[in-house]
Amino acid sequence: MQVFATDRVTEPLGTVTEPCLAMVAQGAKRSVLGERIFDYRAGQYLVVTLDLPLTSQITRADAAEPALFFGLRLKPAVIAQLLLDAGAAPGTGRGDTGAAIGTSDADDDLIDAAVRRLRLVGNPVDQRVLAPAIEREIHWRLLTGPQAAIVRQIGLADSRHSLVARAIRWLQAHYAEVIRIDDLAADVGLSISSLNRHFRAVTAMSPLQYQKQLRLQKARIQLIADPHDIAAIGHAVGYDSPSQFSREYKRMFGAPPAQDAARLQGVCVSI
Repeated sequence: MQVFATDRVTEPLGTVTEPCLAMVAQGAKRSVLGERIFDYRAGQYLVVTLDLPLTSQITRADAAEPALFFGLRLKPAVIAQLLLDAGAAPGTGRGDTGAAIGTSDADDDLIDAAVRRLRLVGNPVDQRVLAPAIEREIHWRLLTGPQAAIVRQIGLADSRHSLVARAIRWLQAHYAEVIRIDDLAADVGLSISSLNRHFRAVTAMSPLQYQKQLRLQKARIQLIADPHDIAAIGHAVGYDSPSQFSREYKRMFGAPPAQDAARLQGVCVSI
């Protein structure tokens, strides 16, 4: 579980976000996946069901009304057990659109469970005893809410999400290498055309686009920590050409690496 607060609007910052629930208690936030933009505010939540390269920022916060967020990592084993306990595939969602990300209004039951989980903070014994049951309830509220169709995919071993998750794990292990799509397709056990179709449906990008975003976001994190050797960082994430690295970095983040790193020094965003 994570709790985050800030009294200022932040710069966009990217990271690879694990499957999670991100709920806004106060303020507003924007998360971007490729060309898709997700804005969510107080009383709403974002759910992510795969490791996705998101760029996120706080879009509404000030000293009088700081932004407040609650985050919880989603657990496939918990979702799988809930599906078994239910005896059928639950959910009131509008059908599986295939996407691994979505936003919705939080209903009273989900908010109540999140508040009860937050009240355990500061009491280690209560957290150890009560937190697992409350977090299980939060998973259930998601499984029976408007994002049920995508959340349930986390717990299904043979779902399209699970195939794409396997491809993502392969890309994360080889992101700095020159990859062959046929090698990736063979590892996942799909044809190249099926891999591309499923991957794009779930992540809104191709495997090669995912790899590029992964490279650039990892480079950006390194540049914030040490902006002095841009060429070496570009090479470390898989770019043999410094000019290509700088060009693609600027296209994604709106500024060349050195300029962007200087602007972001000291900025920390919880995704």
